[in-house]
Amino acid sequence: MPEFLLLALAAGLGVAMVAGPLGCFAVWRRMAYFGDTMAHSALLGVTFGLLLDINLNAAVAFGGLLLALALVALQRSRQLATDTLLGILSHSTLALGLVAISVIGPGRVNIMGYLFGDILATTTADVITIWAVGTFVLGALAALWKPLLAITVHEDLARVEGIRVTFVRTALMLLMALVIAIAMKVVGVLLITALLIIPAAAARRLSHTPEQMAVSASAIGACAVIGGLAASFYWDWPAGPAIVLAATSGFVLSLIASALRRSMA
Repeated sequence: MPEFLLLALAAGLGVAMVAGPLGCFAVWRRMAYFGDTMAHSALLGVTFGLLLDINLNAAVAFGGLLLALALVALQRSRQLATDTLLGILSHSTLALGLVAISVIGPGRVNIMGYLFGDILATTTADVITIWAVGTFVLGALAALWKPLLAITVHEDLARVEGIRVTFVRTALMLLMALVIAIAMKVVGVLLITALLIIPAAAARRLSHTPEQMAVSASAIGACAVIGGLAASFYWDWPAGPAIVLAATSGFVLSLIASALRRSMA
């Protein structure tokens, strides 16, 4: 197996490992549109990285964290509905990022790579970064697992029980921003939310507990990475979209399996 494919596989499995449980909370809390907003804002981070001449992945992560904090502050003001606010931020940041990159760094950045992923160009440093950030996010999720489940079930009841709802919700947004920053290399800005949501949605139909769903989502995401890379290698498909199509195939299979299980019952 070529070395570049091994690096791509390691990067994709690292993203799938952490996107699974985080995607479960995105599904439970109906945060898919938030994921889109964070992903679209990643191009602004690329612009800041070009302006400041710093690592683009670090700039994307920092920009995502700032946007997540700004979103929390705007949500607390309650001047706009959350879905309206997310719609404004999502499309405006994507448009601003594209315009800024075309003006500031024409020819310096592979726009198609950022939009649809460039996993086959993954380096050893990228793999190390993905696994380091993924391990940190998984550790944070494990520490916040019970409070996150509590606020997902009922925020007001969790607040009465003494859980710091705002802190936990903000932490979840920041963790999602970090994962989006590292996943951008794998599937690109426009497809990140699919990698978060589709495996979790497939796992939901096959699981009986939250923990089982989180593990299943990671496993389905890992299978999608393997299948997408295989399709890219043998049929010359673009790797990022191929991974998303493989995840979609897994979701369709979960629908069929769920229907068969109901008919047998």
